[in-house]
Amino acid sequence: MARAIQFTKMHGTGNDYIYVNTLRFPIARPEKAAIEWSAYNTGIGSDGLVLIGHSDKADFSMRIFNADGSEAMMCGNASRCIGKYLYEYGLTSKNVITLDTLSGIKILELHLEGRTVETVTVDMGVPLETGTIDFDGEFPFLSTQVSMGNPHLVTFVDDIRIVNLSEMGPKLEKHPLFPDRTNVEFAQITGENTIRMRVWERGSGITQACGTGACATAVAAHLTGRTGRTVNVVMDGGTLTIEWDEATGHISMTGPAVKVFDGTIELRE
Repeated sequence: MARAIQFTKMHGTGNDYIYVNTLRFPIARPEKAAIEWSAYNTGIGSDGLVLIGHSDKADFSMRIFNADGSEAMMCGNASRCIGKYLYEYGLTSKNVITLDTLSGIKILELHLEGRTVETVTVDMGVPLETGTIDFDGEFPFLSTQVSMGNPHLVTFVDDIRIVNLSEMGPKLEKHPLFPDRTNVEFAQITGENTIRMRVWERGSGITQACGTGACATAVAAHLTGRTGRTVNVVMDGGTLTIEWDEATGHISMTGPAVKVFDGTIELRE
């Protein structure tokens, strides 16, 4: 049996996902849909599938499925886009929204120009754990491990342009030290409180941006004495402003959310 599913493709700093309102269009097998729809040659093309749903704990819920069908715990770029979707499609009139995710409740603050959501600030919570990773000579660098509700491995280099991310990314993602795999960021300090970052996302590969990765990189940069608590993280798809509040320990992330197009696709169940 086949059903027509309405979707919206959106991106946050180039991190593009397919968004479906499951309050109207429930999807029983999102893992399968994510794999099929994320394919660029035969599907819609995206970094994954995001489901907007009901929550007993917050205003709405978010589930994220990577392009390989695996479920992610959190995505900062996706949460900003959900804020824009909810407001502009009339699911809420609030400009502060709570969002239920696998890594906890996130608070979205919408910044409006008339009826248009231009940027969104997300309270990303408190980093759960940090630590230094030494690969015992296997790789010629030290890395910083940071959890933003999902795992990240941040490595600072002198020149990010010479990093072969397509080679190093999968090696580090699936390294035996990380039995659940990890997101991988390489970063370079390019100015006062400015970081250039590239990312290999767990389950999706190289992407244009990663919101939780930008937060993890900002944490690692401050912990290693490279920056202050407020930084601009420049990624392939754009720039996010990350602030790590000293008093509360919470990290806020501010950046754009962009609608690309609406469409309808057939779901075979």
